[in-house]
Amino acid sequence: MKGRWWRRVAMVTLSAGLLAGSFSMNTGLRQADAAAGDHNYAEALQKAIYFYEAQRSGPLPANNRVEWRGDSGLQDGADVGVDLTGGWYDAGDHVKFGFPMAASATMLAWSVVEYADGYEQAGQLEEIKDNIRWATDYFMKAHTKPNELWGQVGGGNIDHAWWGPAEVMQMNRPSFKIDASCPGSDLAAETAAALAAASIVFADDDPTYSAKMLQHAKELYNFADTYRGKYTDCITDAAAFYNSWTGYEDELAWGGAWLYLATNDNAYLSKAMAAADRWSTSGGSANWPYTWTQGWDSKHYGAQILLARITSSLNMPEATKFIQSTERNLDYWTVGTNGGRVTYTPGGLAWLDQWGSLRYTANAAFIAFVYSDWVSDPVKKSRYQNFATSQMNYILGDNPRQSSYVVGYGKNPPQHPHHRTAHSSWMNNEDIPANHRHILYGAMVGGPNASDQYTDDISDYVSNEVATDYNAGFTGALAKMNLLYGQNHQPLANFPAPEVKGDEYFVEAAVRSSGSNYTEIRALLNNRSGWPARMGDKLSFKYFLDLSEVYAAGRTVSDVQVTVSSTEGATVSQPVVVDAAKRIYAVTADFSNTKIYPGGEGNYRKEVQFRITGPQGAWNPANDPSYQNLTTGTPVKSAHIPVYDAGVKVYGQEPGVTPVTVPVAPTGVQASPGNNQVTLSWTASAGAVSYTVKRAEVSGGPYTTVATGVNGLTYTNTGLTNGKAYYYVVTAVNAAGESPASVQVLGTPQAGSTVPGALTLSGTAGNNQTVLSWTAASGAASYKVQRAAANGTFADVATGLTVLTYTDTTALNGTSYNYRVVAVNASGQSLSNVVVLTPSGPPVSTGTLEVQYRSGGSGNSSNAVTPQFNVKNTGTQAIDLSTVKIRYYFTKDGTEDLTFWCDYAVVGTANVQGKFVNVNPAKGTADTYLEISFTSGAGSLAAGAETGVIQGRFSKNNWSNFDQSNDYSYDGSKTAFAAWNKVTAYQGSTQVWGLEP
Repeated sequence: MKGRWWRRVAMVTLSAGLLAGSFSMNTGLRQADAAAGDHNYAEALQKAIYFYEAQRSGPLPANNRVEWRGDSGLQDGADVGVDLTGGWYDAGDHVKFGFPMAASATMLAWSVVEYADGYEQAGQLEEIKDNIRWATDYFMKAHTKPNELWGQVGGGNIDHAWWGPAEVMQMNRPSFKIDASCPGSDLAAETAAALAAASIVFADDDPTYSAKMLQHAKELYNFADTYRGKYTDCITDAAAFYNSWTGYEDELAWGGAWLYLATNDNAYLSKAMAAADRWSTSGGSANWPYTWTQGWDSKHYGAQILLARITSSLNMPEATKFIQSTERNLDYWTVGTNGGRVTYTPGGLAWLDQWGSLRYTANAAFIAFVYSDWVSDPVKKSRYQNFATSQMNYILGDNPRQSSYVVGYGKNPPQHPHHRTAHSSWMNNEDIPANHRHILYGAMVGGPNASDQYTDDISDYVSNEVATDYNAGFTGALAKMNLLYGQNHQPLANFPAPEVKGDEYFVEAAVRSSGSNYTEIRALLNNRSGWPARMGDKLSFKYFLDLSEVYAAGRTVSDVQVTVSSTEGATVSQPVVVDAAKRIYAVTADFSNTKIYPGGEGNYRKEVQFRITGPQGAWNPANDPSYQNLTTGTPVKSAHIPVYDAGVKVYGQEPGVTPVTVPVAPTGVQASPGNNQVTLSWTASAGAVSYTVKRAEVSGGPYTTVATGVNGLTYTNTGLTNGKAYYYVVTAVNAAGESPASVQVLGTPQAGSTVPGALTLSGTAGNNQTVLSWTAASGAASYKVQRAAANGTFADVATGLTVLTYTDTTALNGTSYNYRVVAVNASGQSLSNVVVLTPSGPPVSTGTLEVQYRSGGSGNSSNAVTPQFNVKNTGTQAIDLSTVKIRYYFTKDGTEDLTFWCDYAVVGTANVQGKFVNVNPAKGTADTYLEISFTSGAGSLAAGAETGVIQGRFSKNNWSNFDQSNDYSYDGSKTAFAAWNKVTAYQGSTQVWGLEP
């Protein structure tokens, strides 16, 4: 829909007398910047749309992008004999509230009508239309008779009492409707508005579907107009959640305006204007309300903009009141109206109300954008556009917290939105797991308080809930932001990235008791599925036995018996042969027809206790494959007890089978264009047998496979068109499957003579350096040297070289590097082979001290660094500890001052001191070191003695996070004390332990 929808409504120039005056208020509050922020608006829009796919109910389509969502709510409407599957779940719950769902769909359709070019520029037009269609399909399904509309599925209180993923809901989901005997004009007219607005969106692409929606919209509006009433007087369950506070006159005006725009039938315009005449006048004498904004309940603010534009285009005198009322509202949000203005936070957020503060801001921004596009007064046009821009940038991260309020986007985004399925608890508990298992990309959370304060807390549904109506105006305003500031912005390729899945099914087991001829097992079969959550009513597990000792004693499997002492639904088999030659047998515990699902204690796991009894004197469980690592006491997860779903293994290791896992995506992918060709290279993926190369002619795909079974780490794609852009991804393949795609790279072949010829690289490692040499490549104009850390991306370390050797003096001892050389000329590049070199220095005498280190477990990213040490005297004489110093090297990650604490030390915390010293110039991954010393009170360390644990901790004074992943002395894998030469020790001024960076 490339043409602006107002082609039926001609633009007119409004005289100054039509435009209501406003005055400026000097509040002393700062306003968020009203310019393009440092944001990728195309990415933000892409993710905001994706959120609606995460909210889908019903059977999901084949193109579902949300890997952690599956079919759900498949019995919706069965209680009344109507198919009510589909639609959106409202927020972080699973109720389908028709009123806010319709309001959200209308806003999204309005945004496409206004800003289709913004969606198209971001490559998201088809995505937004697909999501609007998901809602409108449901509305037409729920409109079962001309005067009957099903307006809610699910009971609010019973739904909210359970915390789990949508796919395994077990509660009753009642259906509620409005009809002629108990009407709801607000609900019916809002649904009519959604369908009418969407009919405009689809009029060009799918006229048949558009006409179908329009017919439903006409019937629904007639129903709303003929049978008057508030929907919450009939669907009383909704009153506690989405009560119709403003009544239905605003929806009658709103729906009538949209039907007029969809049909050009003046009867709808007359009905809309008549409804507007019945609006409340609480905004002052003859004025309509102006101190709120468009939302799921109040449609006055959107309706009056539509009516201002329609009546102005028709030169109707009523235009004045709609224009003046619109500007009173927008001025209230900007410069103030009648001495009052919306609250502004110190950080510049226009803040209306605590519960979901950002939804109001985003909705006000959207209608401000819409009106600024139409109003002719340049002052007002700039005022309203600047207001909307500043508010959107605040939401995206230009705020005092320097944090995004959109999940999965920008800096420091929310991690704990109040959303059941994204959290994916198997325990019916907001606190388990501690972190969400899924990223709810694009969801705008409720937002901060009036002081810009916000806590990312899953239980805070006031500030941290998400909802379809929250994202509606926000999404539309992002489409406009993309038009204004996102001309060169691109959505993310290969979005969304595959999530790292945890174990979804497994058995926790323990030895309950044992004797000379029996072993009794306690086993709990877990279903913690989340990709997506799934009902497990065909689950089983196998416990494998090795009966070699039984047969060696002249007995057989018939002498082994299995008995069950306790079960929560399992049928347990006798031993069945698996490998007769090796005497391997399996006992199967079959939980078929028992519901095991991630729905809380008693549901997510089921227990069985069984005893395996063998012949006396010929029984030894130690050789049983499934007995490995089992102990008495608390059951633990066992990979040796595999789990099956409908007979297909979904977890664990069967005896004699080495598990193969899918390789990770290749990294370090680079494209080197040549004449009618592109050469790709990448780093090896662990476990990969071969690689597949895929190509697209549009960024983000779809991709076509151009090569399979590639055994090396390079591939040249020939026969291409010079000057044409080609987009590539690479995947790694083994027997377990294919990895996710690599990061996309771009290659554009260029005409020329020929790319440089082949070259071969060799090298040697030295002390904090590597020396490289290579053979000459025919036709090369110059060379560049590229380096990558293990599994990292190659980066240039030297360019423009005309010699055949290079010494890398920035290499660090103890670090392995991948090197390659690129031969360059005007036609393109050629890549050498890759060599791996690890610099190392001459050994340092350990003298008389050894420093042992372990990580305190603070993790790669934390606001505290927690190294722990143990110093050992390896000499033959006692050492005065006051002469000893230990140095721990790290990157400071900022300029803030640091503070050291000794939390515990065997030698006494008061006897341990710490100070920080800058490393100038910085050496690789160290720009600072912590120097620990000891007072005389620490005493001396006898020969062969150890200090015992010294628990250190330091933080920045502003408590911001460190990134320890690049710290010289840090090793998060060391959880037990071990000698560590990346911490140095000194006696007096003599280094006696370790390697300095």
